[in-house]
Amino acid sequence: MTRIITALPLTREAFAPFGQVLDPAGWANRYPINNGKCERCHDMATAEATGTDARVILSIFRATPYELPLNLTMVERHPFGSQAFMPLSPRPFLVVVAPDAGGVPGEPVAFVTAGGQGVNYPKNLWHAVLTPIGQPQDFLVVDRAGAEKNLEEHFFAEPYEVRLPEPDMPDFGRPEPRGKGRRVFSPRPLRNG
Repeated sequence: MTRIITALPLTREAFAPFGQVLDPAGWANRYPINNGKCERCHDMATAEATGTDARVILSIFRATPYELPLNLTMVERHPFGSQAFMPLSPRPFLVVVAPDAGGVPGEPVAFVTAGGQGVNYPKNLWHAVLTPIGQPQDFLVVDRAGAEKNLEEHFFAEPYEVRLPEPDMPDFGRPEPRGKGRRVFSPRPLRNG
């Protein structure tokens, strides 16, 4: 039996138990720099790197979309460091997280980002793999390198089906049927204002 999860819009309040939302909109800790030509949204998240020879690193990930609804069979976590994902384009992506329940993931929760939002997962947070919606997407990733293996995976005995909100996804587009009754994201331009 497939368990169904419907993604929620990503907000700071809803995501707070799982990590930080990277989004300058509404961020209070901001100030001008560079002679007023730049605004700094300061201290939005904390990068963690523990263990032998640990260091914070920056990478670019090029992610390919999965067919939606997402068949969630596995989540992962990183015991020695945080992991942040900031999209390099103003497109939404799917975020699936789960609280820890005695060393295994609890019930997953899914979110859909607004275009341009990113997330920071603290160390040991169970999360799904990077899931862009509709087309390939590049991400700036801040995470940890070091001597220890920094990956644990958990495979669910029964999969979850993660769906996008219905019937419409404001500002992102609308899912449309595509073969075998599954849905794939059909993008439309982002609305301004």
